[in-house]
Amino acid sequence: MFFKSPLITNIIQLIQLFWQLPYCKLLIWLLPLLLFTSGETSLMAHDETLYALRARQMLETGDWISPWGHPHHKTPGFYWLIAIFYQIFGVSDTTARIPTMIAGILSIFVIYKVGEILLSDKLAFLGIIILNVEFLWIQYCRLSTPDLPTILLIFIGIFLLLKSDINPQKRYLYGFITGLSFGLGFLMRSLMIFLPMMALLPYLIIDHRRHRHLTNPMLYLGFLVGLIPTLIWLYFSWLRYGSDSIGALLGFVIELGSHEQHKNGILFYVWNLALKSFPWLFFSLLGITLVIRRSISKYPLILIGFPVILFTELSIFSTRLSHYSLCIYPFIAFLAAVGLDWLGKIYQKGFDDQLSSHQIIYLPRNISYAWGILGIILVLAGISIVVWGEVNIHKYAILMICSGFGSLIVPLIWIGKFHYHLKFLTSHYWLCSLLISCWLSVATAGNLGLLGDFNPDFRVFSQQQAINKVLHNHPINFVKGTGFNDKESLLIYFYTPQYGKSVDSLSQLPIFSYAWIYQQGSVKVPNYRVIGSFKNYQLIQVLSANNYDK
Repeated sequence: MFFKSPLITNIIQLIQLFWQLPYCKLLIWLLPLLLFTSGETSLMAHDETLYALRARQMLETGDWISPWGHPHHKTPGFYWLIAIFYQIFGVSDTTARIPTMIAGILSIFVIYKVGEILLSDKLAFLGIIILNVEFLWIQYCRLSTPDLPTILLIFIGIFLLLKSDINPQKRYLYGFITGLSFGLGFLMRSLMIFLPMMALLPYLIIDHRRHRHLTNPMLYLGFLVGLIPTLIWLYFSWLRYGSDSIGALLGFVIELGSHEQHKNGILFYVWNLALKSFPWLFFSLLGITLVIRRSISKYPLILIGFPVILFTELSIFSTRLSHYSLCIYPFIAFLAAVGLDWLGKIYQKGFDDQLSSHQIIYLPRNISYAWGILGIILVLAGISIVVWGEVNIHKYAILMICSGFGSLIVPLIWIGKFHYHLKFLTSHYWLCSLLISCWLSVATAGNLGLLGDFNPDFRVFSQQQAINKVLHNHPINFVKGTGFNDKESLLIYFYTPQYGKSVDSLSQLPIFSYAWIYQQGSVKVPNYRVIGSFKNYQLIQVLSANNYDK
């Protein structure tokens, strides 16, 4: 009787209604990958900590233009976004990551809508499922960097361009919001926003006679409106630093384009995309072939042209870093969905028509066995590391073992169907086994802290009772000297709750005060007590007024 009550019936109907929505299913797939952690977090020592720290400086100084005392080389949109969340939830590494996580969730909805237009609702759904298990993508959905908010704005622009193409009666409205998105993208990512804008040029120019986006005045008006926050920031920065404000923005891009970093040559993105999106780039190559030969999409200049042009731009650009290519990953996922869907049809047809494996089903068969071989290799490698490896890399061994056993699901599905004739193991089970194996790998990486705990050494150091007590109960000074210009110092700055003074020597600090100092080696100085040491830095308490200069 309880289950027949109107209230329970309405709740069940509501749940069924939500379950029918693709967004609900996508959230169920994505949220664990965003939220799974080892219970501990720590920021990536360079870019992520820089963004989080600069936003903190804005909030604590009340200076939202340039609290650093010199013209800045990046537009402040992402700093502002983090600082707003700091005001609401307080300063922490988790809070610094919330804007990106929200942008990651919203992005999958917008990218899904783009995929529906470029392909179909079925392939768009499959593409988003694939996107969320691409390693670099899910990693940057959890990092405090401006990449995902920028990608969200880019895909809003792409979606509305396509909507304007389909529904020209609303071209002025769609054009304005498109321009606004790219204008705000400049606030978020500075001049780098022009790379995806240029990647849209083949579609904008070649198909212009059909959609006439380039003659839509609202597109340009929207872009100008989107630039207003940046222009206001530049104006106030100009009042302080003059033309150096614009020079810093331009100079940073020129510097990035003038030399290679980390010896990443022109082929960097070839192997990096293959590695960081493994195995989906290989399926996407099959998808490209199918899209070209079968005219699957009405918008190949976006589905294929956009990522190819962007890939070329990034390869020519001298500074080549993994996260610069993140905007390509949704297209890898869509094209992989095309390839994977085709393989699923072959898999099912091979069973329905009772064709021999060498005639039509050799591709899914070989993929299944290759997946299984990879799984066996990962399991054996992981066990070897557990037995003979160092303790500090055991978590990577656990990841290998879990990923390996997950990969073995794929050949088991194949064997169950084609050797034991289990008819219920349709192509859906085979496709799900491929996706689930990757999902388990990413979920395990999150649970082990590999996606959110990037500096466990500093975290463990700062959580020591003596260190933690001093940090949270006293203002901490900084004796700069020749240090505080590396990645470790960024962590120290961010995770120090209360700032004291920044001085050049210990003699400028009062007795019994606390300070961070840069101390190479193990030189003992009798006028202070060392509370703890991290790399070349020491947390100390001043014991004497007759200080030695540092």
